[in-house]
Amino acid sequence: MANVVVVGAQWGDEGKGKIVDWLSEKADVVVRFQGGHNAGHTLVIGENVYKLSLLPSGVVRPDKLSIIGNGVVVDPHALASEIEKLKGQGVAITPENLKVADNATLILSVHRELDALREGSNEGTRIGTTKRGIGPAYEDKVGRRAIRLRDLANLPTLGPKIDRLLSHHNALRRGFGLEELTRESIYEELASAAPKVLPYVEAVWEILDERVRAGQRILFEGAQGALLDVDHGTYPFVTSSNTTAGQAATGSGLGPRAVGYVLGIAKAYTTRVGEGPFPTELTDEIGRRLGERGHEFGTVTGRPRRCGWLDAVALRQTARISGIDGIALTKLDVLDGLSEIKVCVGYELDGQTINRLPASQGAQSRIRPIYETIEGWSGTTAGARSWGALPAQAVKYVRRVEELIGCPITLVSTSPEREDTILVADPFED
Repeated sequence: MANVVVVGAQWGDEGKGKIVDWLSEKADVVVRFQGGHNAGHTLVIGENVYKLSLLPSGVVRPDKLSIIGNGVVVDPHALASEIEKLKGQGVAITPENLKVADNATLILSVHRELDALREGSNEGTRIGTTKRGIGPAYEDKVGRRAIRLRDLANLPTLGPKIDRLLSHHNALRRGFGLEELTRESIYEELASAAPKVLPYVEAVWEILDERVRAGQRILFEGAQGALLDVDHGTYPFVTSSNTTAGQAATGSGLGPRAVGYVLGIAKAYTTRVGEGPFPTELTDEIGRRLGERGHEFGTVTGRPRRCGWLDAVALRQTARISGIDGIALTKLDVLDGLSEIKVCVGYELDGQTINRLPASQGAQSRIRPIYETIEGWSGTTAGARSWGALPAQAVKYVRRVEELIGCPITLVSTSPEREDTILVADPFED
């Protein structure tokens, strides 16, 4: 029985929530290992709809241990608010079923303000962030000036740590013409958060190690997508963390042997939120149709997503970088009724054909997609739960995608309902 890592294989918003929820029923522990509350999952369970930003998807299921790992940056007030919101929906969240890493980095108001200032300062430097302070918090982490959750347990020692933080941020604020922050204001912010989150704080690496040794199943839940990875994505239009599967070990405090099966989630087409290159983007009627039928609006921000054809080149590349064992293909039903469907099978760059997404920002802006056209289908795939329920051309499309990306499609999702799933191989049993 393998522990399973679930990662987005595109630019995020691939429908990970449904798949993670489906898998969490078989898991004992669900772990978030990177990102912050800039990522959103929507879970549909019966008549209930849960929108999660920071909490692992396992929290909505009884008898599961949910963990926020050290690779996550945590806004303590946002965490407390999300906990209370879910409690209002009847979800039981206690220090017994939710643990947060004591060495996780905190997001503070100074991070949110800096994020917003940068995004609004110049059209040419916008990344398209959610302005929630994620990037600046990660900067402070690697700059060794961050305040971490464990620091809240000993408030009297925070003075020098706050001074170190503000020596950096007040210099930036002076550059923006803003009033400098005081030690007292940051201290009050931290002190007000401490009682709300400290009951959940633990050395989670130790808990996870014990669970692994006991043979329990662990589901590692990624946020965003591999094409937003700070190293391997469309830099600089990326998120501020590593979103590929290798981060599951580092971001939870376990060694690489704890990571077993890697399941990548990809839509049957492609979407992107925010700025940055998008070779297969469609700005025509088909693009609008994909957005409307797919309800392509961000869970966290409500921003409309950019839509386009499936990019098999980028998907093949992310499958290699994350070591993906199988792909869960979602939203196949959005393609219902199209007479023809295109798939990107290569790029043209400066008159030459290439078969990978280049790392250079300039080259990424110049590539043009090379398409293969596949016959569409007039029947419906919505709600299908077996291969026999799919139109023949839909099956051919899925098989052709497998060939192009060099990776098996082990699961097909045909609606937001968790039962509307065609399972080829169970990641926990593979």
